[in-house]
Amino acid sequence: MNKTVKELSEILEAEVVAGAGGLSGVVTDVYICDLLSWVMGRAPAESIWITIQGHVNIIAVAALAEIYCIVVAEGAEIAPETIAKANEQDIVILKSDKSAYELAGKLCNL
Repeated sequence: MNKTVKELSEILEAEVVAGAGGLSGVVTDVYICDLLSWVMGRAPAESIWITIQGHVNIIAVAALAEIYCIVVAEGAEIAPETIAKANEQDIVILKSDKSAYELAGKLCNL
């Protein structure tokens, strides 16, 4: 894939809600999952992660798995402490009203 997080935010038409300092990170893969323990053990480093989770634990998982960007799909709520922690760690959070399926479809052909 090799697109920057900024480029992917534009392709997905997603709102940047946190971690603007990480927009220059180059993403090489996509992972879709809502089970945090599964993501920790299986998500590739330097990926973009699509989920509906919005609580602060997603930042710890992303940091551990070396995920550059989290896309919160379906307009799911993102907790204020999640946004604050993402800003501290320069992990980008994008928000979209689209489903994970729709988002994956936009990324599939890149």
